[in-house]
Amino acid sequence: MKILMVSWEYPPVVIGGLGRHVHHLATDLVAAGHEVVVLSRRPTGTDPASHPTTDTVSEGVRVIAAAQDPHEFTFGTDMMAWTLAMGHSMVRAGFSLSDWQPDVVHAHDWLVAHPAVALAEFFDVPLVSTIHATEAGRHSGWVSGAVSRQVHALESWLVHESDSLITCSASMREEITTLFGPGLAEITVIPNGIDTDGWPFAKRLPHDGAPELLYFGRLEYEKGVHDAIAALPRIRRSHPGTTLTIAGDGTQMDFLVEQARKNRVLKATNFVGRVDHSQLLTLLHRADAAVLPSHYEPFGIVALEAAATGTPLVTSNVGGLGEAVIDGDTGLSFPPRDVAALAAAVRAALDDPASAQQRAEAARARLTGDFAWPTVAANTAEVYLSAKRGERQPQPRRVIVERPLPDYG
Repeated sequence: MKILMVSWEYPPVVIGGLGRHVHHLATDLVAAGHEVVVLSRRPTGTDPASHPTTDTVSEGVRVIAAAQDPHEFTFGTDMMAWTLAMGHSMVRAGFSLSDWQPDVVHAHDWLVAHPAVALAEFFDVPLVSTIHATEAGRHSGWVSGAVSRQVHALESWLVHESDSLITCSASMREEITTLFGPGLAEITVIPNGIDTDGWPFAKRLPHDGAPELLYFGRLEYEKGVHDAIAALPRIRRSHPGTTLTIAGDGTQMDFLVEQARKNRVLKATNFVGRVDHSQLLTLLHRADAAVLPSHYEPFGIVALEAAATGTPLVTSNVGGLGEAVIDGDTGLSFPPRDVAALAAAVRAALDDPASAQQRAEAARARLTGDFAWPTVAANTAEVYLSAKRGERQPQPRRVIVERPLPDYG
């Protein structure tokens, strides 16, 4: 098949897990014999005059990176205007594919709704959309503020324009059905994958030092990092000297530092910022447990990454995390927002390192089957093959009535 993917992230532009997801999916589809073009964007701030849209081939994937038109908007302060400008550049770049006709367009999230819908209509092919998260979900079901309502509306538009839908978890399928149903296209659950070769396994050995806990990921409120900080004093009472390392960046950094100060664990909390892959591996191999206390998590790719390295998992059971981590088998889980339960789960992992290691080994073994990228790519290709272009009602054209010019003579 000829597949046109549209994503606002693709290497070298990687903001979070979406960029890695699309990259692995595209390369594994190519490895399976499909022809893939990814339409993405140049890095923010790229001058289209000196660095125009590029058309290159990387790992067998044709990557068209659109240079954004010059404008004064930034994603942080003018998100919708910024997104429209990006979408316009993507549409123009997509229209230039006069030498290539896709069989399907695959959109990844609402930020590319405009170019994806436009290009599916232009090429008259099915539109498949993967919904990785929703605005309502990120805000615990409440959509407040003008921008949040606009994002919600765009998500609804993309979902209803799609001929087939993909979610990364059953909980995410239920979420979009509740938010945007009824009358949606078929929704297929395909979990995120992981390339275990990039995450070497290391067996945890007993050590005499104080326990080390690790959180890694975006520092946003829905990730619940403040709950891990609040639980740290309780954990340290039974396991003196325990430290919490927080790797990542985001809008909540100042808030989290203040929470550490408020809970009197600032010296025991290490904020290391955004780290590269090798630094992250070092942190994971050193940690006694990876703590992922999300309030909202459509899937939780970081849980797979920690599991691949052999780091014992202690996670909330919300959303996709509750499906990615089997409590008592591949990790320990607790209800989201429950600081006492979080502390108890961490203490249980630290009290019995042998059992924690057994769960870590079971988690790693599960990755090579359920979450292998070739499996994810094959299941996605099946969605492409079954997607059928729905009939669209054309927009009625405005009738222009010619009127005689007035006679001023």
